[in-house]
Amino acid sequence: MKLPHRRQFLHLAACVALLSAMSRIARAQAYPTRPVRLIVGLAAGGGADILARLMGQWLSERLGQQFTIENRPGAGTTVATEAVVRAPTDGYTLLMVLPPNAINATLKEGLNFNFIRDIAPVAGLIRTPLVMEVNPSFTAKTVPEFIAYAKANPDKISMASAGIGTSGHVAGELFKMMAHVDMVHVPYRGGAPAITDLLGGQVQVLFDPINSSAEYIRAGKLRALAVTTAARSEAFPDVPTVAEFVPGYEASAFFGVGAPKNTPADIIEKLNKEINAGLADPKLKARLADLGGLVIDGSPAEFGKLIADETEKWAKVVKFAGMKPD
Repeated sequence: MKLPHRRQFLHLAACVALLSAMSRIARAQAYPTRPVRLIVGLAAGGGADILARLMGQWLSERLGQQFTIENRPGAGTTVATEAVVRAPTDGYTLLMVLPPNAINATLKEGLNFNFIRDIAPVAGLIRTPLVMEVNPSFTAKTVPEFIAYAKANPDKISMASAGIGTSGHVAGELFKMMAHVDMVHVPYRGGAPAITDLLGGQVQVLFDPINSSAEYIRAGKLRALAVTTAARSEAFPDVPTVAEFVPGYEASAFFGVGAPKNTPADIIEKLNKEINAGLADPKLKARLADLGGLVIDGSPAEFGKLIADETEKWAKVVKFAGMKPD
């Protein structure tokens, strides 16, 4: 049998490529055709949950399908992450990417997944300072007063966090290490219950993403001692940084969206485009700024680099502090 002429072969190959491209375009244009789940690995009511609901509402309005928020707390976000890793690669199950996803890579051995390998970055959302905050009844009103009290009362300060390996936990461990103080870590199953006990005076201090504590601080229900970024927060310009008293200290929380690996690139690109549009929308951008968030829009590749950089940074803190999972 005669082989097809080279020109015929190239023509056929071009047709196949065109059909494949048209199929991808059609799939992206049609997506989504049913509700999409955005899974959050922390309890409802915390900063991650608030952010997920804001972005879910935006995507629902833009794409014409409901983006439902599903909270799956447990095991420092690994329950939620594993659920997404095992989900179909069709774009209908997404993950709220949180700081523990970078921290757990070193903190937890024997995970059933490799986050950088098994979760495809979709888009960054915001980066937020954490705020070192206390109940207004607590004796210390400044970071130097807090350090002095902690040194005079070793192991008598309970430091709450949203869970082992969360951004607040590692930020607190970094503070302990650099300020040379001892505090008893009290992990919760999310930021909301940790804040509840701080409001009630059951614990003394919390390093919390500023977006989940902003309203309590403005209402005078919590006292902000300092923010954890190198520069002061625009949301609270009168609140000093930890680094003003503990030179070199810096910590922040990042948030974004991921999907199971092998999710079609055209779907990831569509989601990235719509999320970036939301981050540029004046109304939504102002709401994020009110929560203390600094937008980190960009490509999926840029968000992937951020995840890799955070993983490397916190690996050093986890190892130095000898942190262990629950």
